[in-house]
Amino acid sequence: MTNPIDQLSLEQRRVEEVTGIIRARIEELRNQVGGMREDIVDIRRNFWDDVTLNFEDAAESAESHASMKQQAELLSERERSHRHAVEQLQTLTKLAQSPYFGRIDFNEKGESRAEQIYLGVGSLLDESGHEYLIYDWRAPVSSLYYDYSPGPVRYETPSGSIQGEMTLKRQYMIRNGEIRSMFDTGVTIGDELLQEVLGKQSDAQMKSIVATIQREQNRIIRNERARLLIVQGAAGSGKTSAALQRVAYLLYRYRGMLSADQIVLFSPNPMFNSYVSTVLPELGEQNMQQTTYQQYLEHRLGKSFELEDPYSQMEYTLGAVHESEYETRIAAISYKAGLPFMHLIEKYVGELGHSGLVFKPVTFRGRTLIDEEAIAAQFYACDRSVSIGNRMRLTADWILKQLTKLSREEREQEWVQDQIELLDQEQYAHAFEELQRKNRFAGNSFDDFEAEKDFLASMVVQEQFKKLRKRAKRLSFLNVPAIYRRLYEGDLVLLERLDACGQSLPDNWNQISELTKAKLDRGEIYYEDATPFLFLKEKLEGFHTNTSVKHLFIDEAQDYSPFQYYYLKRIFPNCKMTALGDLNQSIFAHSLAGEGFDPLSELYSGEETEKIILTRSYRSTRPIVTFTSRIIEGGSLIEPFNRDGAEPTITQTIDEAHLVRSIKERVEQLVQAGYSSIAVICKTAEESRRIYMALQTYIRKLRLIEKETVTFEKGAVIIPSYLAKGVEFDAVIISDASVDNYGRESERKLFYTACTRAMHELHLFYRNELTSFID
Repeated sequence: MTNPIDQLSLEQRRVEEVTGIIRARIEELRNQVGGMREDIVDIRRNFWDDVTLNFEDAAESAESHASMKQQAELLSERERSHRHAVEQLQTLTKLAQSPYFGRIDFNEKGESRAEQIYLGVGSLLDESGHEYLIYDWRAPVSSLYYDYSPGPVRYETPSGSIQGEMTLKRQYMIRNGEIRSMFDTGVTIGDELLQEVLGKQSDAQMKSIVATIQREQNRIIRNERARLLIVQGAAGSGKTSAALQRVAYLLYRYRGMLSADQIVLFSPNPMFNSYVSTVLPELGEQNMQQTTYQQYLEHRLGKSFELEDPYSQMEYTLGAVHESEYETRIAAISYKAGLPFMHLIEKYVGELGHSGLVFKPVTFRGRTLIDEEAIAAQFYACDRSVSIGNRMRLTADWILKQLTKLSREEREQEWVQDQIELLDQEQYAHAFEELQRKNRFAGNSFDDFEAEKDFLASMVVQEQFKKLRKRAKRLSFLNVPAIYRRLYEGDLVLLERLDACGQSLPDNWNQISELTKAKLDRGEIYYEDATPFLFLKEKLEGFHTNTSVKHLFIDEAQDYSPFQYYYLKRIFPNCKMTALGDLNQSIFAHSLAGEGFDPLSELYSGEETEKIILTRSYRSTRPIVTFTSRIIEGGSLIEPFNRDGAEPTITQTIDEAHLVRSIKERVEQLVQAGYSSIAVICKTAEESRRIYMALQTYIRKLRLIEKETVTFEKGAVIIPSYLAKGVEFDAVIISDASVDNYGRESERKLFYTACTRAMHELHLFYRNELTSFID
């Protein structure tokens, strides 16, 4: 058996050989990139000099077009080659520092000897271009490293299953071309490497985890079967990291068939987008499309309403407990989030197909051209076997035809002559050219006065009618806000019909209705009403579907309502969905907490749905995980990673001044200890602002995180509990863990979420009496 020292020496020699090849390739590529850049600049500068232009006849024109096309294709080819070379250069630069992190020796069934397979963040071929010196971690054979210990193994390829035996599994920590440590391991990625990664301080951006992917995370990353993949994971279990590596894997696996802009990530807030923005570029991939559900709602509804965001809703649920309408609002949030309300709207739309739609008149310059009664009569005259959306299109076509007729009559209006007199020379010239083209008169001047006048009047009216035509095509004649409001107007006949269909309403429906109408009448809309409103709008107008999106990722999946999931499924009908969340962190009143992920499972058939549960927590030290797991029901199932650290501290303070002084001293201690990311987590935005104002003169570069904050940075921050979701900090201070602040059962998961943001240290302060959530 080879001596371990000799093994290390052999492995180090290979690292040096490989890094030597990488550096030579880097130098070669740099020269190529420089040469290509010069070629591109030269082609762009001399583009027209190298093109033959002659349009005297058809043959010469064809030759000129061919010459232009050839030059454009040459430029495009050079730009493609340059882009590919730059991407290769970026990958090789990463490999030069740490060429690979793992090795497996795999003896394929039927072969006489085992092949040594080294894994890195990118692949590298030898000089001949036939042998792999390094395999990309996403290659099919690389899955053996994450899924098996030495012994019989198998892996799947596009052409079938391959079996064999793994005779060795080895891990490395290589920095700057030097092996810092090397060890052979079993099925899980060795704790030594994880200790090294997890023991580091947090960063302003999430980092790639390809060297430490665990077996259960690899199941998420490489899953290709499920149409709906549900990942229920404990806080710090690596859900988001695995999701981002999954995006990288899919882009690698379906190269040429799937692009980054066909993948959409719905994240919890804009700051989180900044936090995860570097992971895919680190792996040599473009970032997928990133948005938040609120940004989508703003895009669709921002011009019609002042839209409440989920954090304003959260502030209300946390801080307005004693207001008279509080119970009604909470009941409204709960009811409007569920599928019974969605079914109610579907039945309502069915009724509207027979009667009850509200239309807006087509008006122009203060006059009604087509009144709402005429539009309604035209709509309801359409064949009722045709869908409402198609009947809307037929009605729009009718309005366009009416506008054509009305535009002729409009030419005689006095305002038209006034507009003609204000036309500039360019507009007259355009009219002259058009009349010439139509052969309406002979000669080079306006000889036919009536033709001139008629044409100019037509031109003026058509220009003014353009907006009316656009609005008709957009179905702007349909008054959706009034139709949605009518659902709450207490139409007894309508409600009786809906009730007969089994759509029973909440007991306090009248109070919910009054609250909703008052909001709508102010030109505002509650967050819980936004999705139902859009659903109604699209049921009436036809769904605005996006068929190009192939994969939809939803982070913090527990914070979406069943209604929102069904709506997303309708607007992204062709996509596979990956939903990642933790039911113990369900902090919104509209979330899935009560029903779990069961409503999601109904989106696809049983064979198309797969659920993976992650119970091991890697983010926090063992003492912090042990402490936080006692806060929630079922916390005993969470497995802490064996990383030691300081016990969480709980400190009572006398008053606000003592609290502020204590937090200041603790932050100073943590900064002295070398932590670069420290969060003072407050329950609400109001508490955050108060603590920030008290501390900002004492703590250098203290930053207040608000819902509008779009970048995540290192340093000391004050942040509301609900904005800290999905992010981690070296040390966390809970500013007020008193029973007055965290006393209601509905706040337990919010408190747990805040505490689980800590990687290395957790400190809690409270006044009067400590929250009962801590045993």
